[in-house]
Amino acid sequence: MAINITGLTKRFGKKLAVDHIDIAVPQGQVWGFLGPNGSGKTTTIRMLCGLLRADEGSGTCLGLDFRTQAEAIKRQVGYMTQKFSFWEDLSIRQNLEFTARMYGMSDLGLRVDETLKRLGLVERQKQLAGELSGGWKQRLALAACMLHEPKLLLLDEPTAGVDPQARREFWDEIHRLSAGGLTVLVSTHYMDEAERCDRIVYILDGKLVARGTVSEVISQSGLFTFLIRGRDVRRLADTLRGQPGVEYVAFFGTILHVSGRDRDALERSLATYRDQPAFVVEEAEPSLEDVFIQLQERTQ
Repeated sequence: MAINITGLTKRFGKKLAVDHIDIAVPQGQVWGFLGPNGSGKTTTIRMLCGLLRADEGSGTCLGLDFRTQAEAIKRQVGYMTQKFSFWEDLSIRQNLEFTARMYGMSDLGLRVDETLKRLGLVERQKQLAGELSGGWKQRLALAACMLHEPKLLLLDEPTAGVDPQARREFWDEIHRLSAGGLTVLVSTHYMDEAERCDRIVYILDGKLVARGTVSEVISQSGLFTFLIRGRDVRRLADTLRGQPGVEYVAFFGTILHVSGRDRDALERSLATYRDQPAFVVEEAEPSLEDVFIQLQERTQ
């Protein structure tokens, strides 16, 4: 296991930010951390890499005691924060050289050259970091995280604010790194990104409420979803909310998603719309977003 920790807990005053979470991540896998803002994702990641001291918990990260050997763990972890944290008045190459010096690398020039080439930054290496677009800043941040060849990569909402093409290229690189044995933990709000992970973990109010592969999490939810299509279908949303069996109603594009855990009750509540020629009602597998929104609403 790259990470094998039980009872991970963190309090800030009276607030229980992370509530006795167990995490066991095999080497070389990509795990997605999901949850709303303030759910405890970032706090969990910071404890795992030694930036924040846990109040409770025991176990190992990269074979080292995560509570007593935090400094040694830091040397083997790459951590990409939510906010771009490099020097905007330095070039890409200067940023990487400075980072390499902080790690005390003896082969600084060679390591920077290799990293620039691997992440497609050679032609832009003299460009100031402050002049880069969101996607190129993301590449620079990833390059800096990979300079010291870490065994574990922690990514905290790394694709926020970048375009779809940059997101896809970023994830292609993550999977190339994972194929080489690197373990990756990434927090994200994007459901399509979660579906790219080997396994996902959903954290809510500091508690781990779901984990597994995407198909396992959907199956374990016990949720049933019906889709309603038709002209002006949006107007049905308020009518359906609160009906027997209906736990969650949301509009996606031109389709209304109606979900709940009591399939028979759902069927009865939707029966009247099946007979109306203006609408088409059909059952479908719940999406990951259906499941996570339902999980969140159940705890409110």
